[in-house]
Amino acid sequence: MSYGVLVTKADGEQEPFDAGKLEKSLEHAGASSTMRARIAAHVLKELRPGMTTEEIYRHAFEMLRREEERPVAARYSVKRALFALGPSGFPFEQFLAEVLRAHGWSARTGVALTGRCAPHEVDVFAEKDGRRIGVEAKFHNDPGGKTDIKDALYVKARYDDLRAAPDPSARVDEGWLVTNTSFTKNAIRYAQCSDLTLIGWDYPRSRNLMTLIEEARVHPLTCLTSLTEGEKRRLLESKIVLCKHVSAPHLLSEYGVKPSRIPQVLEEANRLCGV
Repeated sequence: MSYGVLVTKADGEQEPFDAGKLEKSLEHAGASSTMRARIAAHVLKELRPGMTTEEIYRHAFEMLRREEERPVAARYSVKRALFALGPSGFPFEQFLAEVLRAHGWSARTGVALTGRCAPHEVDVFAEKDGRRIGVEAKFHNDPGGKTDIKDALYVKARYDDLRAAPDPSARVDEGWLVTNTSFTKNAIRYAQCSDLTLIGWDYPRSRNLMTLIEEARVHPLTCLTSLTEGEKRRLLESKIVLCKHVSAPHLLSEYGVKPSRIPQVLEEANRLCGV
């Protein structure tokens, strides 16, 4: 239900606050009906014109973290957890490779290929059933960041070059442009016209990044509320990007997690990702 109060989205645009949309996202994360109703009531009490969607998220997340089981808060935080993979964007490339592997692709990162006209470094190179794709990973630290038509033009041109590579082992069948946020209207229009695959957090409506993550349960370790920011950073620097990869107590101990907290981390990882 819309309440007529305009809230500000991450990209600066405003839209009427929709309690139903909030409850749906909470339900998707696994929050109980009682907790969903309580959070919606709390947000409505705090609601004011111009309030940001990020503020609304923080209110909901804190209530989930305090009062629901940890995996619910972690699952609700997946989108924000992707921003925490930064700032370089390299862990995002590794994470995308893991998502593709979970969906049956073989995938490598940072692959050097030579096209018909120029050499290229492909962020993620993946193969499945004889189909070969090159993925350009466009990472944004800012929730309001959008991937625009310049990126789409660039990706289309480089993968057209690789499609015509003299060496068959360097050829790709298609290029994908994948981002952790969204695309501008012009980027979408161009991609639809030029047959370029775009995948954003919630674009397209089906088979977007959110659904690919949820279907394969490949949650980034930055989802885990039981790890500190420093612990997450040390793990990411060692190319450990999935919460299911922190299943060994000795590994957590090696990266500075205190023994008394290790069972808590393992329990959350197990319930969120099926470790």
